[in-house]
Amino acid sequence: MRKKLLSVLLCTAMAATMLTGCGGSDTKKDSSKEAKKVTVSDGGKVLNIRVWNEEFKSRMTDHYPGYKKVSDTEGKIGDVTVKWTITPSDDNAYQNALDEALKKQDSAAADDKIDLFLVEADYALKYVDTDYTLDVVNDLGVSKDALANQYKYTQDIVTNSKGALKGASWQACPAGMIYRRDIAKKVFKTDDPEKIQELFKDWDSFKAASKKLKDAGYLTTASVNDTYRVFSNNVTSKWVENKKINVDENIKAWVDMSKEMVDNGETTTHELWGSDWSEGFMKSGNVFAYFGPAWFIDFSMGYKDGVALDGSVVKDGGWALTTGPQSFYWGGTWICGANGTDNKSLVKDIIEKMTTDESVLKDIVSKDNDYANNSKLMDSLKDDKSFGDKALGGQNPIPIFSAGVGSIDMSNVSSYDQTCAEEFQAAMKDYFDGNTKDYDTALQTFIDKVKTKHPEIEG
Repeated sequence: MRKKLLSVLLCTAMAATMLTGCGGSDTKKDSSKEAKKVTVSDGGKVLNIRVWNEEFKSRMTDHYPGYKKVSDTEGKIGDVTVKWTITPSDDNAYQNALDEALKKQDSAAADDKIDLFLVEADYALKYVDTDYTLDVVNDLGVSKDALANQYKYTQDIVTNSKGALKGASWQACPAGMIYRRDIAKKVFKTDDPEKIQELFKDWDSFKAASKKLKDAGYLTTASVNDTYRVFSNNVTSKWVENKKINVDENIKAWVDMSKEMVDNGETTTHELWGSDWSEGFMKSGNVFAYFGPAWFIDFSMGYKDGVALDGSVVKDGGWALTTGPQSFYWGGTWICGANGTDNKSLVKDIIEKMTTDESVLKDIVSKDNDYANNSKLMDSLKDDKSFGDKALGGQNPIPIFSAGVGSIDMSNVSSYDQTCAEEFQAAMKDYFDGNTKDYDTALQTFIDKVKTKHPEIEG
């Protein structure tokens, strides 16, 4: 999940008989015609896990019962050697390497076969709608009762066109508006989350508050891209409908608001994860708010290798959390079992322990500040002050995240999302910066770029 993450991944198609690329269709593909026989067994000596960063490895190392670390890329579970292959996501390297390995899965030596791999929401359909992923219930044998408390949207993301659940996650990623307490006190005379929420309860209120922040010398957000996912998570239509590109009215609302705020000097067009964008994590910065989930707070906002940087806002617990104008989610990591594994029982146990075991999940929440993918557990922790986040000055973020997680709607997700989102934001940046004369010109640039990548789109 943790990302340089969702913003930098570029989706590529595999061979026609292999995995469907992120832009192959605006409906879920029936992969039965290319179906591979499900072949799973036990007795393997090596468990191969493919990941793009250290996150899941650290969760396994710290929380999976019986896991013993051998080295940075190797561990032991009983008599089984665990081998981690870590390929960063930059320039689509992770997906490319995974795709090549999956194509060779049938002929790979037993100790080289992939047993588990991870996917993110932006490209999950590419893998779950093929037979390279195992059905969590029917192939691996995880019971529906064990999965019952997981948030529905986390299962929707990895459910294929036939209704089979092809992965599971230990985390849910409802998100909110993370704001600086000191700036809130100076400009709004309070840092109380409920009172700040009233000032940012909808987008009209957001714009009114932005004017006050600008007058006081502050940016509302570090970039227009900070609010993009809030709008895109609340669309009522898909990017591509009937083979034609469709810009949802909520996406157009983001464009209009962003252009106005850039022109007013209330935000910028910095790229997410860039040094200019992240300056707001420091006390010397002038950014009031960012938007993100639990992982964003405790992974990205002024930390290096898990340690708060000197001079960062998190060092002094200077952030607070509220819902903001609309609920949304960002990110997530899903564990998929690979067809061909010779460690079926172990793959099943890892998915069960890491995504359904309440004691393991509670430990993850306590030690890593993840928002666990278990509604029963998280509801029980909403009023527990011991789950306060130091980065938030001891505020327990669970009540705010819990309030929004139930409204996450995946019905308008399609396999074109990643390509369209990236190209749209790139085209609009030129418009916001004044390098494109008007919105219609920027829109046509976006359409042309998408059609070049996906010729099946008619317009």
